[in-house]
Amino acid sequence: MAEAEPGPAVGRRKRSPRFDDIAQAAGVSASTVNRVLNELGSVAPATRERVVAAARALAVPRVLPDTRHGLTRLDVVLTRSDTPFFRRLELALARAGQMLDRRVLLQRLTVDVRDADGEAGDRRLAEAIARHRWRRDGLLVLARDSTPVREALRAQRAAGVPVALLMSEIATLHGAHYAGIDNLQAGRCAGHLLARLNAQAPPGSRVLVITNALSFRAHADRVEGCRAALAQHAPQLTVGAAVECHDDADRCHLVLREALAGPQPPVAVYATGAGGAGIAAALRQAGAAAGAAGTAGAAAMAGTAGAGHGGPAPRIAWIGHELSDEHRASLREGLLDLVIDQAPDDQVAGALQHLLHACGHVDAPPERAPTEFRLFSAEHLPRGAGPSYLDAPLGGHWPRL
Repeated sequence: MAEAEPGPAVGRRKRSPRFDDIAQAAGVSASTVNRVLNELGSVAPATRERVVAAARALAVPRVLPDTRHGLTRLDVVLTRSDTPFFRRLELALARAGQMLDRRVLLQRLTVDVRDADGEAGDRRLAEAIARHRWRRDGLLVLARDSTPVREALRAQRAAGVPVALLMSEIATLHGAHYAGIDNLQAGRCAGHLLARLNAQAPPGSRVLVITNALSFRAHADRVEGCRAALAQHAPQLTVGAAVECHDDADRCHLVLREALAGPQPPVAVYATGAGGAGIAAALRQAGAAAGAAGTAGAAAMAGTAGAGHGGPAPRIAWIGHELSDEHRASLREGLLDLVIDQAPDDQVAGALQHLLHACGHVDAPPERAPTEFRLFSAEHLPRGAGPSYLDAPLGGHWPRL
């Protein structure tokens, strides 16, 4: 009878690293590894970090102890604003703060520069960036680009403080993480769509650009991107200088109303900031006036007062930024064609990931690519509960400086 051939060797599972392996990698004794990983006794902080780092490098399949002690303080410096974006940003920060470890504190300082001129406001912002009562482990900032602000942020970077920027970049600030969208690309997106919407417009037709303030690099980039895309895709359209309305609805209303009443009314409006309620009001007034004029003309031709129907008002293409409640209403009304939304929750998540990685709380850094923006039309608005979807008041409390 022939002997049975031996079967294939049964594969053995690769063994996990033992305390001796970790001890050799960390340059300590196995008993020290036992005390660190099982948290059995006092070990010097540097030794603890060395042992945990070795265990992590060897992919030890267990939950490793945390080597950090005390609180991590992350300061958030914002310029005060009543715009929907800033209200959404506060909500995003509050939501993120509730998910952080209890040893990580978000401390907010809101700086009001609305009553100051440009230079005085910049100095006030710079002082707020430089001032802190406690040890600062990270800094998250939303501020316009200016010399005092750049110098204050460079001083923080030179002191070893990790810095993350929201919404708007700061020129020549090396080492900081920008967590906002690509505003130049967002402006190009707006310009491309306006070119398509006005492909049949006669040469010389005008596009009105309304912005907050060009001192914010975000708004300057949006204007530049829109202008470049229009020049490429619709050279028959003309774009004048951007009008700074500082996110004020009344100013936006006045600027658009005067433009519509002028000798060459615009065929399109691109608004890079807030103030959409003023734009919507001006468009409604223009539509009502055109309808009334059409009705009167038809009645005169028929010889009967009140007879006839007015023709449709001239269609003005409008693209704006941020999916606020007022913009959501304008989309549904048919006044607003497209909203470019910069997703504040995603910006906050990217900024905090950078700061927490720099402080050793998370292993992976965020992607260096800008946050992706989102496009909304009347056909795919998100469904929100209650009358207010995004501009709800901030219900929670979080620490302030």
